[in-house]
Amino acid sequence: MSYYVYMMTNKHQTLYTGVTNDLERRVYEHKNKLFKGFTEKYNIDRLIYYEVFHEITDAIAREKQLKGWTRKKKDDLIFKMNPESKDLSEEWSKG
Repeated sequence: MSYYVYMMTNKHQTLYTGVTNDLERRVYEHKNKLFKGFTEKYNIDRLIYYEVFHEITDAIAREKQLKGWTRKKKDDLIFKMNPESKDLSEEWSKG
C-alpha cells in the first residue's frame, strides 16, 4: 500500500498539508467540501505537491516535519516539483 503526504492550496495561496492512503479520493473530498473544517472554510481546491511513502509511519513523520517548516521552505519544495504551481489533479477523472 502507498501513503501520500500532500499539499493543497486555494486562489489566495493558503496551504494545507495532509496525509492519506488514497490521494485521488482525498483530493476529491477536499474539492467537493465533503468534510467540515479548514479546507472547506478556506476553499482549498488545488493539489500542488505530494510525496509517496510505503510506510504510514514515514508518511506521518514527513507530514509533521513539513508542518513545522517555514512558508518559504515549503514554497521552495513545491517549486522544485511544480514550478508553475499547477493543479496536479487537474487531469484526473471528474467522477
